[in-house]
Amino acid sequence: MGAHAGDHGRPLALRGRTQARQLGQDLGARDCFPQAVLCSDALRTRQTWDLVGSGLKDQGADLAAVEVQVLADLYDAAPTRLLALLDRVDPAATTVFVVGHEPTISMTAGFLADGDSDDGALAQVKVGVPTATACVLTSTAQWGQWTAGSATLQSVSRVS
Repeated sequence: MGAHAGDHGRPLALRGRTQARQLGQDLGARDCFPQAVLCSDALRTRQTWDLVGSGLKDQGADLAAVEVQVLADLYDAAPTRLLALLDRVDPAATTVFVVGHEPTISMTAGFLADGDSDDGALAQVKVGVPTATACVLTSTAQWGQWTAGSATLQSVSRVS
């Protein structure tokens, strides 16, 4: 694991646990349920997904058929690598959750954002997003075809 071994194995803090479950509940309340999940293999991101999933289940989600890919490549991925990983997603999936790390998430959201994106959300991703944050993007492009300006950044939602 090298230089990142300590950080890679760091567990989610108690506050992060509460925030992750609440984020799942908030996403579920907005009918935002995944068909696929790309999750970093770091301990805290795996724990985050488990708790977000619990929050989604609180909102009636059935996650039994959700394809969850735990990927070492997401740990310190550049935005271009994250986009390449999207190509692994079943094209039939209409909603994909990416559980990753900063600055990859905000940089990727900013890179993908088109001219119709929400101004406040764009401003937030330009400075980075805090923990317990969901960047919601939409696009008509297939997952493997997402590129610069190919998605609309609808919102950046944070649980405090």
